[in-house]
Amino acid sequence: MKRSLVRASRWVGGCVALAGACFSAVAAPLELTGQPLGVEQVVAVAAGLQPVSVQPAARARVTQGFEVVLAAARAGMPVYGLTTGVGWNKDRQALVKNGALDPDLLTASQRFNIGTLRAHAAAVGPWLPDDAVRAAMVLRLNLLLSGAAGVQPAVADQYAAFLNAGITPLVPARGSIGEADILQSSHIGLALAGEWQVRWRGERLPAAVALQRAGLKPVQLVGKDFLSIIGDNSLMLGRAALVLHGARQWLDRETVVFALSLEGLNGNVAPFLEASVAARPRPGFVAAAAQLRNALVGSALWQADDARPLQDPLSFRTMPHVLGNARAALEAAEDEFAFESAHSGDNPQVVLSAGTLTAGAATTASQSARYLVPGTSAAIVPAASFEALPVVAALERLSLALAHVASSVASTVYRFENPEITHLPRFLTAPGNPGHGFGAVQKSVAALTTEIRSLALPVSLDEATLAGNIEDKTNNAPLTVQRLQEIVDLLYPLASLQLLHAAQAVDLRPGFKQGSQTQALQRAYRARVPFVAQDRILSPDIEAGAQLLREGWPGAAGVTSASKPVATAGAVHE
Repeated sequence: MKRSLVRASRWVGGCVALAGACFSAVAAPLELTGQPLGVEQVVAVAAGLQPVSVQPAARARVTQGFEVVLAAARAGMPVYGLTTGVGWNKDRQALVKNGALDPDLLTASQRFNIGTLRAHAAAVGPWLPDDAVRAAMVLRLNLLLSGAAGVQPAVADQYAAFLNAGITPLVPARGSIGEADILQSSHIGLALAGEWQVRWRGERLPAAVALQRAGLKPVQLVGKDFLSIIGDNSLMLGRAALVLHGARQWLDRETVVFALSLEGLNGNVAPFLEASVAARPRPGFVAAAAQLRNALVGSALWQADDARPLQDPLSFRTMPHVLGNARAALEAAEDEFAFESAHSGDNPQVVLSAGTLTAGAATTASQSARYLVPGTSAAIVPAASFEALPVVAALERLSLALAHVASSVASTVYRFENPEITHLPRFLTAPGNPGHGFGAVQKSVAALTTEIRSLALPVSLDEATLAGNIEDKTNNAPLTVQRLQEIVDLLYPLASLQLLHAAQAVDLRPGFKQGSQTQALQRAYRARVPFVAQDRILSPDIEAGAQLLREGWPGAAGVTSASKPVATAGAVHE
């Protein structure tokens, strides 16, 4: 998949308001077509920086898919969630009989839809942040546009209306084991139908009240609408988009922090010279090495120095490869995200053009022919496309790669204690200062690194068997995303501790000429955290450094005059 689908062009927002429909005058709507979405596109809508619109041709596919569902209902086809129950109740007739649709049957369908949503609205825990829910909604809307879900067009319209009006359903953070976010997404479905609770313009309201004030009406769910709302992994994917955005931002900024650390060490540029890269041109390493060279343009590290050792400790020498490995893992996860953003996870799936379904079948009595909808060229096929294991595997790979970066960061920080390596005072104490320097600080480095390593351990293999032994496979995708988010959150104070040492070491080298990007970081950091001339309380300094890394500084990757921090995808209490 082309990288351009993954890394969409950056957005610029002016008037930002998750609390209502307040968008920048320059923010053209993101037209949704059912094609792959990039992480940055989803983040822009999630943050309230951009409205959405639906391509007419894509909406026509939704209509076409719904007509297939109606045809199947009229024919009395056994369709999971339409003419049967769900889960262990799949053998129970739920709806149509005698082959006809009439007002009574439609009313029964509506009762079945809303009742099933109520029964499944059993998620627990604190509310997810609004941006995580909005990210899920834009992804689900985009997936509906394939027509594979078989929802009525009014459902797609309602998703768009909620996003553009700034109406955000309250969704508890826990309750999914990864084979579709059924319990959590039920809260979104209820809100679309005018039940449950939402947040609108900074206020928590009953959904019916918010809809009325926003000039909208509840959608009347029929057919398999409820199943299409809850039967996929959009909540997990939405949270993953925010985490991937944060991981890329941290990696970009950590690269400059490491470059500054290398200056503090008076280390070697040899590991990321173009000649070194050419000998082992893995794409992630190529990108990381290029970023390091750019960060150090004009640095004294490019000038020969007889006091510089021939080789640095391995944590410094291998860091370009370790950063490159993390970048490769991030790219892979973004590719999986882009794929999932445009390929329906619905069960059953509406196949609008089923010409290949009976290919090679001798007669219409074949098993595959049973899924064809009479009177159409379409089919409704039972599937397991909600299996998110490829995404989970990519996210776990990224978690492990970031943990390796964290381990290398810790090792580089520890090396600054040793005058034999740095040729600087022990623990980077100021000249003439008999204090402790940064010796005690290492315990925070070790604690953060240990926690990050524990969070990187895979959880996708933990299993549960549910629903009468029918649902006997799990992948724990939401927990994987949550743990990755926690890793990214912890990486900021860890990098701040690295920055504390790097900036101190550079200042202990009077007259040292810095690179263009490292100098910009040093100046921005010193505007918040002064040189440690004597022992002082360092906790505020560590938090100030972490906040600088979260917000960025002039010249930092991803920072524009209109940028603002994006909320994390972790759960929050109200």
